[in-house]
Amino acid sequence: MLRFRDAAVTDPDAHRLLGDYFAERAAGFPAEQGEYRPTWPDAAQFAPPVGVFLVVEDDEGRAVGCGGVRRIQRSADHLVRFEVKHLWLAPAGRGRGEGRRLLEELERRAAELGAEEVVLDTNASLEAAGGLYRSSGYVDIEAYNANPNATNWYGKRL
Repeated sequence: MLRFRDAAVTDPDAHRLLGDYFAERAAGFPAEQGEYRPTWPDAAQFAPPVGVFLVVEDDEGRAVGCGGVRRIQRSADHLVRFEVKHLWLAPAGRGRGEGRRLLEELERRAAELGAEEVVLDTNASLEAAGGLYRSSGYVDIEAYNANPNATNWYGKRL
């Protein structure tokens, strides 16, 4: 079972994991959508009380994944809204429900910080991710940002 460690996005493990995530996304990004454009997270947006960033560690203490939540603009119906960002596990950590555990932990952390709703964006080419989000109670919502890498936007009330 994987463990979660609070970390700054500038933490060496977090920085490496984000680089691995961006490289994987760039390699698998649909050519018809152009070039993948990574956006390195702003550390201040992923620090309490407005957010949190987690590094996922295996039983040997190796960093094998990451993810964060950050407060964003309130929803149209004035709910306090947090966004899930950069949820990623290295290939060796996938397929055992750990991605779902990470998502649940990020939702829990967002709720502790006052979130009433969590949202996220993804790309349709990430079929497993879309399946995880839908099976975790996320529903399609209108685009809430102009992320050029995204094709789908999801939300969930907490």
